[in-house]
Amino acid sequence: MSRVSPWVQIVRLGLVQASIGAIVVFATSTLNRVMVVELALPAIVPGALVALHYAVQMLRPRWGHGSDRGGRRTPWILGGMMVLATGSVLAALATAWMKTAPLAGITLGVTAFLMIGIGVGSAGTSLLLLLARQAGERRRAAAAAIVWMMMIAGFLVTAAVVGQMLAPFSVAALVRTSVLISGAAVLMTCLALWRVEPAEATAPEVSTQSAPVAFLPALREVWTEPDTRGFTLFVFFSMLAYSAQELILEPFAGSVFALPPAESAKLAGFQHSGLLAGMVLVAVLGSAIGGPRLGSMRLWTIGGCLASMAAILGVTCVALAGASASLNVLRCAVVLLGCANGAFSIAAVASMMQLAGAGQPGREGVRMGLWGAAQALAFALGGVVGTGSSDLARQLLGSPAQAYTAVFLGESLLFGLAAWLAAGAFPRADRDARVTGSGLALRVQDTGRWAT
Repeated sequence: MSRVSPWVQIVRLGLVQASIGAIVVFATSTLNRVMVVELALPAIVPGALVALHYAVQMLRPRWGHGSDRGGRRTPWILGGMMVLATGSVLAALATAWMKTAPLAGITLGVTAFLMIGIGVGSAGTSLLLLLARQAGERRRAAAAAIVWMMMIAGFLVTAAVVGQMLAPFSVAALVRTSVLISGAAVLMTCLALWRVEPAEATAPEVSTQSAPVAFLPALREVWTEPDTRGFTLFVFFSMLAYSAQELILEPFAGSVFALPPAESAKLAGFQHSGLLAGMVLVAVLGSAIGGPRLGSMRLWTIGGCLASMAAILGVTCVALAGASASLNVLRCAVVLLGCANGAFSIAAVASMMQLAGAGQPGREGVRMGLWGAAQALAFALGGVVGTGSSDLARQLLGSPAQAYTAVFLGESLLFGLAAWLAAGAFPRADRDARVTGSGLALRVQDTGRWAT
């Protein structure tokens, strides 16, 4: 293993996550807008393509199993990035083609978004596993926060680049922008991964005593582990609640408070500010600075979900008050919601890295892939559940304020369920998943408590 500081390694892996995010946000956001606004296509077209890129990520356990058997994560990250970058360029070409030949363009778009989903799933699953090994036990919370904040920074840089290159708009400029972003992301990934992982064929965390098995037996073996199964359910329901609220916050502000688009966008900015604050909070208190109790990812995961539940109930009270409520009260509620979301999401990612090694050795990739698949499914359903529930509630209740109140109450219950699932998802025998200098190892301790 390289003797470079672990913090340097974490930042380098953060650059990889930022590269993945840059390509994905261009494909799922910019191309989405172009299809609907500039090309005047039905919104169902980009919606179905984005859903397709989530659906194919249900195969994440298979890609994780492949990296388990191969013993190294880097080839799967690089390979995934190449597929992702190629898919993004093809998606831009498909969007341009839709202008003159919609059916042919959509057909190519299906292939492109399938490639995007495959690339994200393959690269993202192995990246988290490599990050878990490089970060070490006490740095996981900080590592998760650093990597995710760098991904958000990647979103901002991509938005700035796209804004410059697409003014004025043309389909040729769209394709050029995609090539530039994809090429830069692949180059950055190659440089960031150089000599991060040992060159040996077998990674340290893969037990030499574990005989290679086929994917389905390995998946069944992992699914029989109560902790893995419970954590999978936690990931699904917590991310379902998280993603469902994302698409209804601005419409809620516009419908109930009559805020113009510029003001509702500012409200989303308040939420994202809170999100970053929550991430930083867990990064600082969840690292060595916080000590054993404040560093417990079990504590932060459960507490973050309960705080999210309470924050949504606060937004619900504001919704009940309707236009009579102060705008500053709404902003405070949204900031607190973002902070709680940031805390639980970073704790959940750190817990994934921690629990991936808490079981049969050589199955870390299958576990991480299973949790990634649960998250992808939740995000695919979240937008439909959130927006569909608000439409249905409005039809049944009539009043927009009452409709959003009902939806927010449902989301708070989902966060409560997620907290309950998280409480039972960590090892029951007081096991402690440790990271040694050579990789992931499981050590059973009769300490009477779970410590990260």
